[in-house]
Amino acid sequence: MSRVGKNEVIVPESVNFSVDGKILSVKGKLGELTEEITDLVKIEYKDNRVSVIPANRDKDSLSQWGLVRSLIYNMVIGVESGFTKTLEVNGVGYRAAAEGDILQLQLGYSHDIKVAIPKEITVKCSKPTEIIISGANKQKVGQFAAEIRSLRKPEPYKGKGVRYSDEYVRQKEGKKK
Repeated sequence: MSRVGKNEVIVPESVNFSVDGKILSVKGKLGELTEEITDLVKIEYKDNRVSVIPANRDKDSLSQWGLVRSLIYNMVIGVESGFTKTLEVNGVGYRAAAEGDILQLQLGYSHDIKVAIPKEITVKCSKPTEIIISGANKQKVGQFAAEIRSLRKPEPYKGKGVRYSDEYVRQKEGKKK
């Protein structure tokens, strides 16, 4: 049984939370997020507290209970303070630059890689070797960061590639003579 689903989500005063049938809407200073929820759970909102209750005690309802609570929590945090992922670009000649709605990457290939930035996400390159991805939707921020990382994953011998700032790449020992 989920232990996460038992906890209530506290909604700050600056966030507007509304439930319209199966559609949740959360509006804050960083934007508005909507999510369609399943019929397997019920949502109660009163006194700036959201509680999620399983509709039945069957396996499907209990499995959705904690998931829906986590989605609501991430929506509230996203519109209040947002989510950020930081990527580091390591390697000789490896660079990143954000120009308008295009992220241009030089990752050691014979050509530059241009990636379109989604509208819900902001990308900043404070240094040529650092990419800061931020937005209100946690899933979209993480997905975009994973797509950028997958263009040149860090290799284990010299550590060249794109990695998360908190990621540790274990170095392997090279060939010996």
